[in-house]
Amino acid sequence: MNQFSEVTEYLRQFAKERDWEQFHSPKNLSMALSVECAELMEHFQWMESKASCNLDATQKHAIGEEVVDVLLYTLRLADVLELDLPQAILQKTQKNEAKYPAHKVKGSSKKYSEYE
Repeated sequence: MNQFSEVTEYLRQFAKERDWEQFHSPKNLSMALSVECAELMEHFQWMESKASCNLDATQKHAIGEEVVDVLLYTLRLADVLELDLPQAILQKTQKNEAKYPAHKVKGSSKKYSEYE
């Protein structure tokens, strides 16, 4: 069993034990995910780029908790929508490889539509 499945099952059971499935619509989960993303971004707000690469242990811990919240809501949303995440990841990464061929994009941050 892959770890996505194990965590997804844990989240499914967690919600069920609390009678929270009623609140876990795709709409609500996507909104909760957005809130968690904002909470993650808040840690970096007004921070210089260089400082964001040199976090102390306390900052890393707090940011790590937000990253996990983002991941957990993502997994819960994927479960509610019955997405096959491993397959979706494979398809998306293949699409990204085609959109951003290494020989064309190496060292550049341009959007895929700017490459010819």
